[in-house]
Amino acid sequence: MATELTLAFARLTAEANAADGPEEAIRVFTAALPALLGDRAAALRPHAFREDPPPVPGLACTAFMRTACGRYHLITGSTGFPASQHHELVAIELGHPGEVARTRRPMLLHDTALHHSFVKILQAFRAGSSMFAPILWRGEYLGVLICATAARGTFGEGDLQALVAAANILAPLWVAHGGPGWIAGLDLSGLPTRSVGT
Repeated sequence: MATELTLAFARLTAEANAADGPEEAIRVFTAALPALLGDRAAALRPHAFREDPPPVPGLACTAFMRTACGRYHLITGSTGFPASQHHELVAIELGHPGEVARTRRPMLLHDTALHHSFVKILQAFRAGSSMFAPILWRGEYLGVLICATAARGTFGEGDLQALVAAANILAPLWVAHGGPGWIAGLDLSGLPTRSVGT
């Protein structure tokens, strides 16, 4: 598994280096990570899902990038999110992404049902297992890389370590592709905004 991930990350990094812009570079990773990480057998266990019937596909990955004003995360390069959440602005203090923004530490929720503070931001399905890794550049918080799946118990510590590695790769890619300037130049006035979870 470690060798497969190393080879996959090498390929993804090369693809992201050649991407047309910062969001496209992020999307290279967010499109691939759901297939690379997690225990697929988790979906076969009894009571694996919080929703009945289980959602399809029930996998999502995105980066919540900090806006220039510092008040929001911008949903960036998402996979598995509904079109209505494209470039949604999420209050930077909301939910577990907000906690990662505050602490700058990665986080694993093996089973979200065990965390009373969990709020649903992703509207495609209710996550059963999720993980978060801060994207940091020279001590500055840029955002958080997030993977979520509908099945409880999908992600473990090894998956979180891989997500942290991906976040560490994405930080210089974001900067090299002009991400800070791109996000600072966006007109946020017409974008959907979320300040509470469901």
